[in-house]
Amino acid sequence: MPASPTVRRSLIAAATLPLLFGALAACGYGSSADKSDADKAAPAANGKKLSADSVKIGYFPNLTHATALVGVQEGLFQKELGGTAVKTATFNAGPSEIEALNAGSIDIGWIGPSPAINGYTKSKGQSLRIIGGSASGGVKLVVNPSKVTSLDGLKGKKIATPQLGNTQDVAFLNWIADKGWKVNAQSGKGDVDVVRTDNKITPDAFKSGSIDGAWVPEPTASKLVAEGGKVLLDESDLWPDKQFVITNIIVSQKFLKEHPDVVEAVLRGSVKTNEWIVTHPDQAKASANAALKNLSGKALPADILDPAWKSIKILDDPLAASLQSQADHAAKSGLLKKPDLAGIYDLDPLNQVLKSLGRPQVGDAGLGVK
Repeated sequence: MPASPTVRRSLIAAATLPLLFGALAACGYGSSADKSDADKAAPAANGKKLSADSVKIGYFPNLTHATALVGVQEGLFQKELGGTAVKTATFNAGPSEIEALNAGSIDIGWIGPSPAINGYTKSKGQSLRIIGGSASGGVKLVVNPSKVTSLDGLKGKKIATPQLGNTQDVAFLNWIADKGWKVNAQSGKGDVDVVRTDNKITPDAFKSGSIDGAWVPEPTASKLVAEGGKVLLDESDLWPDKQFVITNIIVSQKFLKEHPDVVEAVLRGSVKTNEWIVTHPDQAKASANAALKNLSGKALPADILDPAWKSIKILDDPLAASLQSQADHAAKSGLLKKPDLAGIYDLDPLNQVLKSLGRPQVGDAGLGVK
């Protein structure tokens, strides 16, 4: 496995603005704090510099952002960027990453669907574009099997989600509505008690018995299983072809306009990283875990890493139809008015990369730029 070329120091991200969903976490999977790393990675030897001296990439230190973790760790982005240096910043929550993008502290980011929708609608379609996909799946309903033995048994129980209005919260509220049960979206009170709990403390809350289960992303779900929990439902089973977007790639519209060659190079790095992850799953899993250790100081143990990694599907397709569905679910739950997502996607750069590599192109479900 090639050694990582990346060396980092601090990049200051701007303070979080309140967004449409409130304090909406992208997929806040347990990273303890935002970290910013602005050191130039060593550009490729004799590499040709593109239209920018550097590109600032943001992502989360969790497995659903494996493309960014592995692509940075293995130098695969830097290889495509040549003499244009990679700078990185990691985030703990979607709003802070969106604000960093708006402030120019990052240019391109890996992020969950809800904050991408939120950032786009809040700016009236001016701040960002989704330019690619990265991951699907990796979300499960895990329960205490001594308290809950069936899906119908959730009624009257306390079930955690990561944060009011976040991607998993929206999914759980939508599932509850489909059951015909009633829950106040804001308070979480109703036929099921929806308890908004930070993923960092959800395992302790589960272990103490203060919650009966949780609808959560990986690796939190596998941490609960390690504490004796049982997977009652995999969210993938609720979606067509068992696929739904959990991580997108976004870009500042300003950066896309001024540096299309850099954006295309990052996307080429993403596609090639995804291919390497799929064809070398064990090496990629180890690489992602090494990146997590570098960022958080602690690697995931095998009993958590292995099942979590297996449940996440890495892909290039942004699964645009599922983004629209997630926005519709949020509107149905009463968390926001139905958003206008027209123009949120610009998949031309990704499709150019895919075409050059002989891969099938991907669609934007009618939500692309005209």
